[in-house]
Parts: sequence; C-alpha cells; structure tokens
Amino acid sequence: MYIDEDSEESSPFVMLTSPTKSWPASYGKKNGMWYASPGNQGWGSKPASRKPSIMEADLGTLSTTSGSIKRSAGRVIRIINNLDHSVQCRVLLNLRTSQPFEEVLEDLGQVLKINGAKKMYTGTGQEVRSFSQLRNEFADVDTFYLATGTALIAGSPIRRSRSRPSVVAAAPILPTDELPKVPLRGARPRSKSRPRILYAPESEILRPNGEYTMLDIMKEEPTKVTIRGLRRTFYPPVHHAPADNSPPDKKLQLQWVHGYRGIDARRNLWVLPSGELLYYVAAVAVLFDRDEDAQRHYTGHTEDIMCMDVHPSRELVASGQKAGRDRKSQAHVRIWSTESLQTLYVFGMGELDSGVTAVAFSQLNGGSYILAVDSGRESILSVWQWQWGHLLGKVATLQEGLSGAAFHPLDDNLIITHGRGHLAFWHRRKDGFFERTDIVKQPSRSHVTSVQFEPDGDVITADSDGFITIYSVDSDGAYFVRTEFEAHNKGIGCLIMLGEGTLLSGGEKDRKIAAWDSLQNYKKIADTKLPEAAGGVRTIYPQRPGRNDGNIYVGTTRNNILEGSLQRRFTQVVFGHGRQLWGLAAHPDDELYATAGHDKHVALWRKNKLIWTIQTGYECVALAFHPFGTLAAGSTEGHLLVINCENGAVMLTLRVCGSPLNCVAYNQVGDMIAMGSQNGSIYLFRVSRDGFSYKKVNKIRGSQPLTHLDWSMDGNFVQTVTIDFDLLFWDAKSLSPERSPIAMKDVKWLTNNCTVGFLVAGQWSNRYYSTTNTIVATCSRSAAHDMLASGDAEGYLRLFRYPCISPRAEFHESKVYSGMLACARFLCGDHTLITVGGTDASLMVWDIVEE
Repeated sequence: MYIDEDSEESSPFVMLTSPTKSWPASYGKKNGMWYASPGNQGWGSKPASRKPSIMEADLGTLSTTSGSIKRSAGRVIRIINNLDHSVQCRVLLNLRTSQPFEEVLEDLGQVLKINGAKKMYTGTGQEVRSFSQLRNEFADVDTFYLATGTALIAGSPIRRSRSRPSVVAAAPILPTDELPKVPLRGARPRSKSRPRILYAPESEILRPNGEYTMLDIMKEEPTKVTIRGLRRTFYPPVHHAPADNSPPDKKLQLQWVHGYRGIDARRNLWVLPSGELLYYVAAVAVLFDRDEDAQRHYTGHTEDIMCMDVHPSRELVASGQKAGRDRKSQAHVRIWSTESLQTLYVFGMGELDSGVTAVAFSQLNGGSYILAVDSGRESILSVWQWQWGHLLGKVATLQEGLSGAAFHPLDDNLIITHGRGHLAFWHRRKDGFFERTDIVKQPSRSHVTSVQFEPDGDVITADSDGFITIYSVDSDGAYFVRTEFEAHNKGIGCLIMLGEGTLLSGGEKDRKIAAWDSLQNYKKIADTKLPEAAGGVRTIYPQRPGRNDGNIYVGTTRNNILEGSLQRRFTQVVFGHGRQLWGLAAHPDDELYATAGHDKHVALWRKNKLIWTIQTGYECVALAFHPFGTLAAGSTEGHLLVINCENGAVMLTLRVCGSPLNCVAYNQVGDMIAMGSQNGSIYLFRVSRDGFSYKKVNKIRGSQPLTHLDWSMDGNFVQTVTIDFDLLFWDAKSLSPERSPIAMKDVKWLTNNCTVGFLVAGQWSNRYYSTTNTIVATCSRSAAHDMLASGDAEGYLRLFRYPCISPRAEFHESKVYSGMLACARFLCGDHTLITVGGTDASLMVWDIVEE
C-alpha cells in the first residue's frame, strides 16, 4: 500500500496510520480554523515530551523529496468505516494518480475492512465523486466516511475508545508548512459534479432489524450560531424530539417576589388602606398582604423602578422607571390603581432622559399635580397635570447628585429639591417659569437625605453627617435655621413625622431608630437599635397610619423589612439577600430551592416560605443539591461548603483552588461532584456517605473561565460553557478533555444548564427578539424535556418549547429585571420556575400555568 518513490502515479495513497479505534481529534472550529483546547492538550499541537515517530519522519521525507508526491498533488485525510465508526485511518492521497476514483475507493475500503466500498461522504452527508471535488469543494474537509451503497446501514455510532493510542496510531496531523496544499490562483474553480446532500423523505428511510440508515443520520445539518462575532457549529444528535417553533402551551405567571430594594433606594415603603405593604423590587411593585399571606404585583414597568409615591387618597400610585436600551423601555412615569392594578396614565415618554430620580404628588389640591425629576445630566424638574397629560412647566436644576423632591404641603406651587450638597426651593409662577432659592450654600459636603414638614410648614431635613435641621420662615419670607442638632452617628436614612407631633429618624450607619418630640424643641423620647444582621435603616412607615400605637415597619439597607416598635423587639417580615445574588439550585425530588449571594448568606426556601438562612464566611456563587440531603456551595475564594439541608449547619469546608467556583453539579447517583472554576479547570471529587464525605479525584486542566456545567446521564462526561460561550466536553473517567464535538453529539445530559448547544440554539439570534446581539446568561430544561426557560443579559425571561433549535422558535416573554438575569431553574414537577437577578439581588417565583 506504500507509494513507490520512483513513480508519482504508481499508488494512489499512503496509509499513515493503521486502522484503529478513534483517538482525540481537534475541537473548536470557528470560521474555518481549529482553536486550541484548554491547556493546549492535543488541540492540534504536538506533545512536547514525545519524540517524532518513524512515520512522522517518513511523512516529512515524502512531502519534501523531489521524487515524492508534490504539494499540489496530495493531501492527508481521515477515512472512517460507516458501519463501525471506531475503525478509521489517516492516509495521504495522491490526487494525480491515473487510477480511477472508484478503484481508489475499493482500495481504501479494504484498509477499513469494507468489502466493495463504492461511496465516500463528508460528515454532513455530501457525496464525494471525484478527485476534483477533493481538491476544490472539499479542500477544507479532513474527515470522510466510506460505505458500500446509498441505502447504507450504519448502526448507532459506537463511542470512541478512551484508551491512549499507540505512537503510530496517534501520529499528529502534519504542520501547516508540511501539508500539501492547492495553490490559490484567483477564485477557486468549482467542479461540474456538484455534491448531493443526503436528505430523504421519512418513507424512504430503511431501518432493517431496527437500525438506522445513513440517510437518517444525515437528514439534519449542523446548526451554526454567531455569538459575539464568532461562528459556532453544533451537531445534531441522531435521536431527539421533533422541533416545534410554536410558543409553548403554558406561560409564566409571577407568584411571589422575595426581597426588598433597600440597598440603594429611599422612601420606598408604604401601608395601604387595605393593610397591604407596598414596596418595589427590580421592575415589580409588590403589594404584600400579611394577614392573607399573599402578594399582588404591578408589572407594567419594563425597567427597574427608581422612585414611587402614593396619592393623597392612598388609592393611586405613581412610579418612575429608568431608561432601557430600546424604545419600549424609555424612562417614564406610570400612574396606576392599587385596587385593580390597572395603568391609568403614562407620561414622560420622550421627555425624560435616563431615568426618574424622584416623583411626588401635590398635597393641597388633592394630588392634581405631579412632579418628576430626570436623572440625566441637567436633572430637569417638570410639573404635570397628570389627569390631562399637560406639562405645566420644567426647569433644569443643573444639580448633580439630586436624590429627592417634594411639594410643600401648604403651597402646590412651591417645590423642595434635595441631594448631595443641595437644598433648594422652587416657586412656580403662573407663566410656568421657576424661581430658585438655595437654602444650603455651595460648596457643601453634606448630603441632604430626607425632608419632612411640621404642621405649620417649617421644613425638617436630615443629612449624611447625622444632623437634623429645622428651617423656619421670617416675616420677609426668607428661610433661616431655627434648630439644628446631632441625632445619629453619621448618616440618617429617613425622617417621618407622625400625627401626634413625634418625629422618627433612622440611622444608616448606627442602625438606631430615635423618637423626637417636636412640641418640646425636639427632645429625645426614646431610641432602639436594630440587630447587625438586619442592616441600617433605610425607611420607616407606621403600621396603622393615623393610630398612635407606636408600631412601625422598617426597611433596611440589607434588603429586609422588619416590624416592631421602640418598646419591643423587631422581627423579620421580608428577607432578601443584601448584595449580589448569583447562586440558585433546585432540589431534584422536592419543591425546595436554595439561594446564595455575595452577602455571605445561604438560604433554603419552599416556594414563598423561608425555611432557614445561615451566614457563612464566604461569598457563594454556585449551589447544587445532593440527591440524599446535602447542599454544596462554591465560593468566590475557591472553597466548597457542604451544608446539611435539615438545619443549615455547615458540615464541611474544603479548599479546592484559589479561583472562584462558578458552577457546581453532582452526577445522577451522587457519587461524584464536578466544579468548574474561573481558572478554566474542572475539579472532580468522589462523594460518599450520602453527600457528607468527599475525596479529591483529580482535576482536568483548562484555560478559559467556566460558567455553566452539566453531567451526562451515565456520569462519564461533563459539558461546560466558557466565558466566551465555547462548548467544551470533558471525560470524567480518563480525566481528559474531549476534543470532538461530533463524537459527543449523541450523549444524553442529565440537565441542560449550558447555554449553548444544538438543542438550545434557537434562543440565540432569535428573529422575534426586540434587540439584536442578545446574550443568553442562563437556561434551564424542564424535567419532562418539553420546556426551556431562558434569561438574558437585558433582564428578559422567556419560555420556549424544548428542543429549541430554530431562530424562528416563538416564546412567551416577561421583562421584570433591568440587569442580567443571573439564573433560572425549574422546580420538581415543572409547575414552578425560580429566577434570580444578579446585581439587584431579587428572587422571584413563577407559576407555570396553562395558556
């Protein structure tokens, strides 16, 4: 079979390797080039420690000696037996041989132990009929399949051997400067014999003895998806459910919202006449009835709510949102009913720039006027007669750091604005122009955080230095400082004046709540201190407005809501994670789920009930449930924490590496755990004693940070997604990267949390998205394999049918997050979906209901 060096046409090919089981091949082809794998382990690069084999030396001689095959006359290809994919060989073809193409195929078939080989196909099912096609159309194709005819029986592809091949069998592909290439001379000529794609009607596909034919294997082409400018190819499995591009029969309905936005917002907690608490989280206004243990939600906003105010009638609410990236998400103000949750008026579209810093109703005329402050560079203050949508006037305050505004309770044409180094009065004239009076003279370092009013109209302010100041007006109409005193250590979060003349103040830093008697020159009545875990005071509101029972609600800087009084202890009403929330895991056999965030808290939930919460010493970003009752958490410092789900006790803390563990998962039986790290490596531990004992097995080195991870059903493989959205495969048995995506296309996966792949490709570049270049941040497949939940970097939550293959796949969509939707998971039974928003620390529970 070897070529005679004295004659160029004596033999059509040289067998470079003997027929053998398959060996690792290159992986990661993008834009026609093969990219290296993590750690450069066999991704087209030669092993550094292995000496060149005799075959490699011979190949160098063949490609350079004058008497051997010329560069334009030959090429190296891989041929595979279609009946047994484990039998394959690499050969050097002499494309200038005088031997007919059909005879060459028969000779190649004998090498692969095929009698009467007559057909050659590419991996996509295109037939090769001549040497001309090998030189032209298929010049970039390296692998070909040999078969005996058109109705070819190809049993299910046999998994390739994981054993290390011999030196001869593992001879690497020739370097670029040694491979014979066709010189480019202008445009590449096309052969007259065009390749035929092997598609066939279902009725023509033969399945003798229950086996599938080559036509069945090739009836789908690989899917190509462009992500961040790079094109990725995903190969279809032989068997998968038929794709349905129609929207699913079920839709998402918001059932519960956990948390409260206190980390960066003030004046955002009220009590309605119905007794419901009103507050907002992300783009959702929450109405929480404690007596009925139920929530209602206003979801008219498409971006984060930045401010809110309640109408004097306490039946209407005005809420302003920030601006998004498309026209549907412009900054505006919505006025809606607390009873019906219907939107009554919308104004500010096109008038407000980047968001709404403050919104407030007038008091004297029954709330006919409303003000809005734009968060743009000029901080424009505008006044509207909202029932008619009339703009009464606007003025550029030109004030950076403006944080609030309010109407004076005794004059609807007098407005007070406050912020960083700023306190000013604005008098609106009949012609719509404003006259400005600065109360705090520039420059001033203090930040006026809150404004309240005495019954006679005097203004009370609180600042970031812990001082409370009362301003009165003299006979000439000028304001002067009547009283000033230090109320708290450092910043004051809020002020609220109660009906009997008692002023309550809350400290952001000292966590104290103090009561002051305004009728006795603000003499302190009493004070109390919140527990450290609750955080500082962000806002205060009486539990029963109009009653002097002393019971209050307190919103804190760590996104909690407490209830109590200055005479008794405060108890938690609403728990929320205090910082970024990234970790989420759903129990495989129960409707339990766990969350973890940068606030070092790990919490266990059952739908809308908090079971327990613990504070660990680490910021956790990844979670996974063991099948038998433990919870694993991966930290940003590379620690693995094992937690008992019964009581929340941390049973074990292991130092895995020095990089964040971004993804953690157990295999199906729970005897192995895989952890994907920011350093690109996979760490494997053997698990025993129902998830309480761990022993390190090894790690598989990689180079790109990993973000998502799935185990195969049999526990032999792991697939991961990198930060650049490359899909990588890992062999958990041989502890090596899997470099051939074609060999892995028929592997069944326990979960589908990886955001890229053939069966989830339809969630990328979907034609029905409102924005282009959408980046999918998370996805989750239902246990019944019929739905796919997808969340993107813009805060959109979508529900597809599964599999989701085509960019024409339709979906149901909700927009309740402004930033990235960090994670989404189906609960056991597929009746509930849980989502978390990363930076806004919001946790939402969705019911999956019939359309």
